[in-house]
Amino acid sequence: MSIHKSLLVTFLFNFAIVPLAAQTISSRLVDAKTQKGIPYATVQYGEYQGVITNEEGRFSFVLEEGATLPDSIYVTSMGYEKKGFTLGQLQDSIVALNAKAIELSGVYVFDKELEVDDIIEKMKERIPQNVNKEPIKQRYFLRTAELANMQKVDFGFEKSSIKELNKQLMDSIANSIPKNAHHYTESLGDLYKHNTKYKLEILKAADLFDKKDVSSFEELAEHMEEIFKKNVKPGSYLKIKSGIFSEKVQVDSILDTFDEERVDQVKQVKAQVQKDSISGLLDSQRGELRSLLSGLYYKEDVKVDFVEKTRKYEFELAGYAEIDDAGVYVIDFFPKRGSADFKGRMYINIEDFAIMQLDFENTQRLRNFRLLGITYRENLYKGTVRFAKLPNGKYDIRFMDLTEGRYFAVDRPLKVVEKNKHVKGRRKQNELLLNIDFRMNMTNKWELVVFDQSEISENQFTAYKEDKTVRATYMPRYNPEFWKGYNIMEPNQAIREFTVSEEEQ
Repeated sequence: MSIHKSLLVTFLFNFAIVPLAAQTISSRLVDAKTQKGIPYATVQYGEYQGVITNEEGRFSFVLEEGATLPDSIYVTSMGYEKKGFTLGQLQDSIVALNAKAIELSGVYVFDKELEVDDIIEKMKERIPQNVNKEPIKQRYFLRTAELANMQKVDFGFEKSSIKELNKQLMDSIANSIPKNAHHYTESLGDLYKHNTKYKLEILKAADLFDKKDVSSFEELAEHMEEIFKKNVKPGSYLKIKSGIFSEKVQVDSILDTFDEERVDQVKQVKAQVQKDSISGLLDSQRGELRSLLSGLYYKEDVKVDFVEKTRKYEFELAGYAEIDDAGVYVIDFFPKRGSADFKGRMYINIEDFAIMQLDFENTQRLRNFRLLGITYRENLYKGTVRFAKLPNGKYDIRFMDLTEGRYFAVDRPLKVVEKNKHVKGRRKQNELLLNIDFRMNMTNKWELVVFDQSEISENQFTAYKEDKTVRATYMPRYNPEFWKGYNIMEPNQAIREFTVSEEEQ
């Protein structure tokens, strides 16, 4: 440890109530026995201020200039002992928590011990009193990850009467499609919320993806256009058949408007980029948050339906634990004879019967569509949601981790025939025959953290005007300096190592 850092630590120990200059505290939380990172633990450094560890146990937070130094930073995680650390113990180090088994009995004293079904009924009855619908301002950080994995791209070239439209071109098209595509978006802002109404102030946002994936498709489209214009005769129409279905497409209008459409497409792309990077950023973020929050357990018509369709689930009391110094029932739920889609665990406050944490995972495919060689599956939907108690006694979201996985495949023939009624003799001019085999896995992941919550008046909510001019900063590689001085959820290793090999200037 450097002399400077030693002096700083000594200073923190001896003058814990003296205001300080802004500094960032970084550390990693691990299991004392296994040394593995503890994901989604709460690191509390103020009464209503705290951060959540990422999936690797990493965390950081900023102590603002002039803030009073806390005596201890408390770290809590389900299944571990609550522990307090000094700032000196946390800075640039690894801190460990000891595992603590869930106590099955004898921990809390009840006026009347309740059966698990009674606890569930009281939880449902208390939802209107426990769920916050009052105006609130929440400082949030949202990270989204869109991951696509191409398992197979094979156009199955069999026949073509157009020389340039050959197997080599079909293979080059298949090879141009990225096998693994990654797109990360991070944003920090304030969410003004009044029941189901949302307003946003985005403070900063980053966009990580590879621009070359887009440009390669543009070049490919231009090449295909040249082949198409060179070989297809005016007055032709295309007969497109895939499986038992066929469609007739007139070619004259396509050829006549190629240039005009190309100009329009360029304009549309540029307009969309402009929209996404300016007003579209705020609109899309608001829509993303609305979608996430509308899926909470107490809403109507949600996927995780154990409250709405209680009769389809079995409930079992696993024991008791503590969250934020409150005693909770630990209750497992799972489908009755396979009639429901989810299993999980909920942590219900013993005093007011509010759900303080919910873990869930699907037990079967949520959608499984297969028809005429097209397959679509929703095969993964799992997450963790945590709620915090506000000064008004009601609960609002503190943290959400949600992962959604899908599978899409096409395995069917495609036949394209050019015909021309104005040509004497044989009307068929050109023909292309393919057997398409395309398979792709898609994963979407959302991490939402609320660092600070403050109640506001209805007038404050109504008076706030959104600023739609905030842009997202494009990043070809992850830059840890971008979020310096801000509280965020630490990125995982995949994001930290994200880089575009040849940056497009």
